[in-house]
Amino acid sequence: MTKNIMLKISLAQINPTVGDLAGNTRKILEYTALAQKAGARLVVFPELAVCGYPPEDLLLKKHFVADNIKALDAMSKKVRDLSIITGFVDSDAGGKIYNAAALISDGKVQNVYHKQELPNYGVFDEKRYFSRGKNSGIWTIDGVKVGINICEDIWIDGAIYQAQAKEGVGVLINISSSPYQAGKLRERQELLVRRATETQAAVVYVNTVGGQDELVFDGGSMVISPQGEVLARALQFEETLLNVDRSGKNDQVAPLLESSEEIYKALVLGTRDYAIKNGFKKVALGVSGGVDSALVACIACDAFGPSNVTAISMPSPFNSKATRQDARVLAKNLKIELKEIPIKRIFASYLKTLVPYFEGLPADTAEENVQARIRGNILMAMANKFGGLILTTGNKSEMAVGYCTLYGDMSGGYAVIKDVFKTKVYELARFRNSISREPLIPKSILLRAPSAELRSGQTDEETLGPYEDLDKILTAYIEESSSPQDIVASGMDEKLVLRTIRLVDMNEYKRRQAPPGVKITPCAFGKDWRLPITNRYKE
Repeated sequence: MTKNIMLKISLAQINPTVGDLAGNTRKILEYTALAQKAGARLVVFPELAVCGYPPEDLLLKKHFVADNIKALDAMSKKVRDLSIITGFVDSDAGGKIYNAAALISDGKVQNVYHKQELPNYGVFDEKRYFSRGKNSGIWTIDGVKVGINICEDIWIDGAIYQAQAKEGVGVLINISSSPYQAGKLRERQELLVRRATETQAAVVYVNTVGGQDELVFDGGSMVISPQGEVLARALQFEETLLNVDRSGKNDQVAPLLESSEEIYKALVLGTRDYAIKNGFKKVALGVSGGVDSALVACIACDAFGPSNVTAISMPSPFNSKATRQDARVLAKNLKIELKEIPIKRIFASYLKTLVPYFEGLPADTAEENVQARIRGNILMAMANKFGGLILTTGNKSEMAVGYCTLYGDMSGGYAVIKDVFKTKVYELARFRNSISREPLIPKSILLRAPSAELRSGQTDEETLGPYEDLDKILTAYIEESSSPQDIVASGMDEKLVLRTIRLVDMNEYKRRQAPPGVKITPCAFGKDWRLPITNRYKE
């Protein structure tokens, strides 16, 4: 390994903010100074670190691209006595732009590499913006021949990394902004081990960290030996500087997280960064005494601290004493402020107003949804009056089948568990209880049959079927693109399958109006899922 690296490298796993050119370059210089103190000869930063990832249609603004290049040049003048590699947006004389990596030393940009493999699936739209690069990405740094490539360049079999290895590079450096989904770090590591062993080169991989809208970047930067040994690995979900010596070793090989802990940390980081990067210091949410709002309250406390979280209980005539008491106990356990605003009188006023129009008709979802919309109005009024971001508490199972109310429980600025199926909500709630000295979420919440409590005796599973079955169907249909016939053939009840899929297809109009939320699955509602609202294909 020593003969391959031969220079001290620092992996700067930083949390940039999209569009904050001054803040991002300042952070790059701060981490460069830390690396220099540690004796590094090269500091490597993530993909598009100068402008943040993904910049999306900011890239269509020529002045944005020009400003990002100016920021890179201004920063370069301050880099002395070592080299850095960082991502930025480059442009050529013809107006084409490139996802690029710059090598900077001696106060200027010495070389530039343009990304060749442009992902255009899931949340990625790089072909919409970038042109494909053609240069070799082979540079010599402190006498060591290295191959630089960017994210997707190392994922595609036979891509530029292979040509670089054939030219005799001893170190492949990949700068990435690879979004999180459950289990993704293990998948990345397996890939990087394969690339190291097939090329017989050390692999230095630097990933960004932090939240950007619905995406979370989990870091997990690492160094792999040519023999496939993990020599160093950074913590997930934290900014850090990972220093490696000339052999590529470091005292830190951070452990791989268990699934529930990994997902929980992603939800905390994504929620915190969305709020803070958009100027919110406080959050509020409705608490019902149910498991969804209990989990979101825990995430909010871990993200912002209890003093910055307000819980609002809005009981109606259909809320039981047990759920009202559980909301109080939860708030007490979390040490958060609880405001109780009963909606019985407001609900009665609505119904009285609607009597001339509803007279003679049976009560149905219209009356149920009035309650949800009253609560949504109260939450938004509190946000307007006192500031703060409203967190919604609906889960992916509900969102999938439309078991949610437009302008009601969907009202708010960020949908924390939008991509978390109901069965996973229970797992995460139990996980959060397991890491506290005393359980934060009352046991009664975890044992009680879930209910929207919008009518007497209501339960979710009475309407939707057992959540265990529902989530299996939804996972197959949404994340695996299975047909109804395939799902039924797997052993699921045909009537439940067809009904569930019909509900998914007919409720896209609701999902389009939902707030953004943290992506943790391979197919989150939003950029991953682009079902047409007007759609007569029903198979």
